[in-house]
Amino acid sequence: MVQILLIDDDHSIRLLLERTLKRQGYDVVCAGEGEEGLVQAKTLHPAMIICDWVMPGMSGLEVCRQVKSIPDLATTFFILLTSLGSVEDRVKGLDAGADDFLCKPIEMNEFIARIRAGLRLHQLSQDLTEQKRLLEAELAEAAEYVSSILPEPLKHPCLTINSRFLPSSQLGGDGFDYFWLDEDHLALYLLDVSGHGLRAALPALAVINLLRSQNLSQVDYYQPNQVLAGLNKTFQMTDTNDKYFTIWYGVYNCHNCELTYASAGHPPAVLLSPNSEKELIETRLKTPGLPIGMFPDATYSNKSLVVDSFSKLYIFSDGIYEIEQEDGTILGLTTFLSMVYRYQIQGPQTLDQLITGLKYYNLNDKFDDDLSIIEVNFTKNISG
Repeated sequence: MVQILLIDDDHSIRLLLERTLKRQGYDVVCAGEGEEGLVQAKTLHPAMIICDWVMPGMSGLEVCRQVKSIPDLATTFFILLTSLGSVEDRVKGLDAGADDFLCKPIEMNEFIARIRAGLRLHQLSQDLTEQKRLLEAELAEAAEYVSSILPEPLKHPCLTINSRFLPSSQLGGDGFDYFWLDEDHLALYLLDVSGHGLRAALPALAVINLLRSQNLSQVDYYQPNQVLAGLNKTFQMTDTNDKYFTIWYGVYNCHNCELTYASAGHPPAVLLSPNSEKELIETRLKTPGLPIGMFPDATYSNKSLVVDSFSKLYIFSDGIYEIEQEDGTILGLTTFLSMVYRYQIQGPQTLDQLITGLKYYNLNDKFDDDLSIIEVNFTKNISG
């Protein structure tokens, strides 16, 4: 039985409305003042509250404001009874969270119709809340699965790798991996599928599984541009698939310290190398190339460089720097890279400390987009 809380200091009106509602089959609980009504609302969590605006002590407006501030009562349909008819008064009521108004004297047919309409909206809100809860549970489960298949930290005589993945509340399409092609060559990449939710996460998982199994046909995995071309051929956008993704893919040769890389619309990887004065020199690693899936005839090119000993490489998704700050501006790549630079010159630190710094700039508990980063610490040529 649907429960309705009726709050009114006028005894006769309270009796009239209670009797009318009970005749319609509703379970009615009454309160004679605002404070009492608020206590009942917190205890009972009724589907609807009908509350007089003008009462001694706590007004109906304040009851409404407090009820709507309680998460468990946010979907409770709130009707204010009022003899105040000005637009200004109605604006105050709406700002406080009121869902509907009934003017005194009350016309009973309209009263019953408003109750039925309000309860339909309450049920709709309940259904949407439950759907949202189920979706959030599914996304949390999916995020846990994505985290479970990402690689563990890697330790090797020529380098070490650490990484972090922080899924957004909506779950984006970030994914990354690093694996040995042979005893000297390490492949590493990071990708970001457009959009959010399972429709973005599933393609990312498909790419990870495909590259990990090295099942792209007629592709030399030692050549980043061939890998990107193979992915572009396999993951073309169609009428049924509107997703594309950016990716940075590199192969590091531990024997001669050479890094070969290619990118497809992805933010540049950043290499920080110490010079003779032990200053860090920043090099942004990026090649021309459209995101994977946009155009079937897209081409990709390689670049190579020799990595100095004790350099550090950072590969990341744009979610790490497209963070909205309190003033409405975006953190930006340049500011993020200056944070990385300071993070390095301050001495040995962990990626968690860098992410803690990013959280300082973020307005919400969770980031709006997935946050992914790979940190590669190069030591020296293993044959040297």
